[in-house]
Amino acid sequence: MRILFLGDVMGRTGRRAVAERLPALRVDWRLDAVVINGENASSGRGLNAAQAAGLFEAGADVVTLGDHAFDQKDMMQAVEADHRILRPINYAKAAPGRGWRVFDIAGRKLLIAQVLGQVFMSRTYDDPFSAIEPVLKAHPLGRAVQATLVDMHCEATSEKMAMGHWCDGRASIVVGTHTHVPTADACILPRGTAYQSDAGMCGDYDSVIGMDKTEPLRRFVTGMTRERFAPAGGEATLCGLFVETDDATGLAREVVQVRQGGRLAQAGPGA
Repeated sequence: MRILFLGDVMGRTGRRAVAERLPALRVDWRLDAVVINGENASSGRGLNAAQAAGLFEAGADVVTLGDHAFDQKDMMQAVEADHRILRPINYAKAAPGRGWRVFDIAGRKLLIAQVLGQVFMSRTYDDPFSAIEPVLKAHPLGRAVQATLVDMHCEATSEKMAMGHWCDGRASIVVGTHTHVPTADACILPRGTAYQSDAGMCGDYDSVIGMDKTEPLRRFVTGMTRERFAPAGGEATLCGLFVETDDATGLAREVVQVRQGGRLAQAGPGA
């Protein structure tokens, strides 16, 4: 499978970039599946149903959320109504929706799961390692499913790397989200899992992790708050990870960082 994962969509500029660029990328890169983390699409705080519909219309097959999963109230209903939206698997047990699902895409079975990390996060979630373990055991690569993607949504690169090694050989892709800055460690781990500590964001990089610079700078310099954070409105870079997997084993054959448009150096398949 040829799979594209896009990191956190940040506000209106991120949504616009996905809408403008993704349809052509699906054709040019002959993509079988597109998974997008959409948890910052609504002004940096969650995702609403209309915005989720826009991501699907642009070409996403599955949208994952994160620690802001239910900041927009209508997502409580949307995540139940639309099974293509996944919230973290180790969120509160009473939360609506699911944290993993097997999708039939391009004639193959693709398992998508999302887990939340615990280190430096604003609240304590259930252990992500024990949460993902039974899902991986029940869906062996190359047998129950042709590919598996795990979105590891957390702050600490150490926790993300640990999850990569925990899943190595049992998932096709483990990719980190949440910190909005793409890391330069895209690789295939020893047992065949494609890995990157953070995919980056789909947002304006003339910013402070996607937010307009003014208020973050004020808070860092003075320690005082004057206004709410607002997403930066310049041209966005689509950041993510392209992976080609082997149908027989489900393991990665190729991994390429993706940066399209905006201020960052461009990268992608064939670049």
